[in-house]
Amino acid sequence: MAKSLHIACIQTQPNSSIDDALSEALNLAKGAVSKGAEFLFFPEYCGGLMSENGKLRPPALPEEIHPFLLSMQEFSKKNKVWIMIGSIAVTAQGGKIFNRGFVLDCYGKIISRYDKIHMFDIQLSSDQVIRESAFVSPGSEASVMKTPFGLIGHSICYDLRFPELYRKMAQAGAEIVCVPAAFTKKTGEAHWHILNRARAIENGVFIIAPCSVGKVSGGGEAYGHSLIINPWGQIMADGGSEPGIVYAKINLNEVAEARNKIPSLSHDRSFSIALKNRDYRSVA
Repeated sequence: MAKSLHIACIQTQPNSSIDDALSEALNLAKGAVSKGAEFLFFPEYCGGLMSENGKLRPPALPEEIHPFLLSMQEFSKKNKVWIMIGSIAVTAQGGKIFNRGFVLDCYGKIISRYDKIHMFDIQLSSDQVIRESAFVSPGSEASVMKTPFGLIGHSICYDLRFPELYRKMAQAGAEIVCVPAAFTKKTGEAHWHILNRARAIENGVFIIAPCSVGKVSGGGEAYGHSLIINPWGQIMADGGSEPGIVYAKINLNEVAEARNKIPSLSHDRSFSIALKNRDYRSVA
């Protein structure tokens, strides 16, 4: 099994149509392959994202005819490169969609699908409310896949705030965990770097976190700053605030080294919580 991997973290814009999203993605993918990247990682909703009346409305189609997925499969096969499609909008029942990611091998074959588990239902202010659960059907199964480069886990955006998901993937053997995102600029400035570094440190994994950047048609802004972080929590690459590509060559031996130094994955203990009910008003 190869222990080193040349990766490209691709930072696209939130395009309002599938065609525009695909055009940008293919252009950047060609550049990444020309630089020797073996594995390309795209952000959440890399197949298109827009907002309508304050609500996210990514363009959606059935998986079997989705042009972004089909074109990426063809590109992967032609260029003999692995691809993680962070997520695209796939039609679901009841008028909803799946926020679904894919991993393609170097022959264009889908080796993993992942439907985002945690829904981004938040209220940042009186006029900035997002209810992802209103239009997205959540997944219920985490994904850790075998590749020639090691075991890779797939999460999406808001999942980042749920550390137990990453713990379980790491304990299932994941050496790399991906966090494709379209993090909002407001939450990104406050939490993006901290949370990604924490997930890497807690679990001794590489974090690869491609995040889209720029204005969302109809309202909102994605933060960018796609990250590649080693198992010691050090930032190897940061995509900044413009569309483009960041590269890194990672060595999977660093995972074992970090876990040998601090073997916290094997130190988890079950425990109970005692809720104290003392009435402090009675204290003199």
